[in-house]
Amino acid sequence: MTVELWLSVAAVVILLAISAFFSLSETAITGSSRARMHAMEKGGDKQAGIVNRLLNLRDRLIGTILIGNNLVNTASASLTTAVLLNLFGEVGIAYATVAVSVLIIVFAEVTPKTLAINNPDKFALKVARPLAWAVWFLTPITRATEFAVKHLMRLLGLKLGGDAGVSATDELRGQVDLLHKEGSVGKGERDMLGGLLDLEELEVSDVMVHRTKMRIIDAKLPPDELVREVLASPYTRMPLWRDDPDNIMGILHAKDLLRALDAAGGDARKLDIDDLVREPWFVPDTTALRDQLKAFLKRKTHFALVVDEYGEVQGLVTLEDIIEEIVGDIKDEHDIGATGVRRLRDGAVQAEGGVAIRDINRVMDWALPDHEATTIAGLVIHEARAIPEVGQAFIFYGFRFEVMRKQRNRITSLKIMRAERPERVQA
Repeated sequence: MTVELWLSVAAVVILLAISAFFSLSETAITGSSRARMHAMEKGGDKQAGIVNRLLNLRDRLIGTILIGNNLVNTASASLTTAVLLNLFGEVGIAYATVAVSVLIIVFAEVTPKTLAINNPDKFALKVARPLAWAVWFLTPITRATEFAVKHLMRLLGLKLGGDAGVSATDELRGQVDLLHKEGSVGKGERDMLGGLLDLEELEVSDVMVHRTKMRIIDAKLPPDELVREVLASPYTRMPLWRDDPDNIMGILHAKDLLRALDAAGGDARKLDIDDLVREPWFVPDTTALRDQLKAFLKRKTHFALVVDEYGEVQGLVTLEDIIEEIVGDIKDEHDIGATGVRRLRDGAVQAEGGVAIRDINRVMDWALPDHEATTIAGLVIHEARAIPEVGQAFIFYGFRFEVMRKQRNRITSLKIMRAERPERVQA
């Protein structure tokens, strides 16, 4: 072969190496961990800082890589065709097509991308600086291409971008679910991270203790009876009502009561309960859990009464209720009762009607929807479009719900099991 042919072969090898660099860089940079790069940049790693700046210029980065890859691949194809035409004549065109395809696919695409996929952070740090130079060098061509594409899209009546995007919360949730499926994150950790992300979406009404389950005390009881009621309760803060159970006049803290009882020498008859009652704090039922958590921390209190738009008490919420949304059910030596979910021998689950859908999803690792109803009984009533009778069964969302017990218009117990047929059926 002549010197010109050897130079052409050398040029093809160099162009394939540049193409491999662009392919490796694209996979490494886009696959690198932004959180890890951010942490490394804060630690003083300059290469990580370059990676973060490239990720912030994602559109220009991808444009540079596409333009660079196409330029070098086209040039290598042309040179390879010229070399093989010179060596084999017209049949060299067929040889060039096969040779270029194999070389680009194997050496300029698959191999470098496979290397980058297996260790994206390592390679991202290595290619960051030369890739930044390439982005700077090709910026005029990239901008001109972007300008042409935008005008072409406008002529075709198409819009770039759009409102439908994936939020950071959804992206994090998807990453956590993926890591859980891969075994890197356990169910408990997944639930905690998911609960933390849900604080912005959930409202106080989703986690509050409903008024039908609130433990309240009549403020008109004799002091000695009131003391017994407080001591019999597993809670330290007790709402007091007067004249009407809906008229909550204050909150009695067990510690305040015990201090006053000690000061009275243990004689409950000497107590003036009105002096011990604290002013109740009312919050709207539409308050986001995240905002309520901040409010609890700001006011340095753990207890609030929940009211609807008409000012009627709907329930109560505590700091513990919000924390349980993150870490799961919290039990101490004074808690009584179960979570309201019990596994049966036949694989079914017996649940109280008032159990929150989110709680049963967390316990059973299910995915029942909680957009239209908060409790499992509410979900059944919503789907049935009626208040079912004892013994009725419904199938929806892949589960069979059978009403076991009922008090007036309230479902108190349900038997739930996976259905053989996923379609919705009413019995």
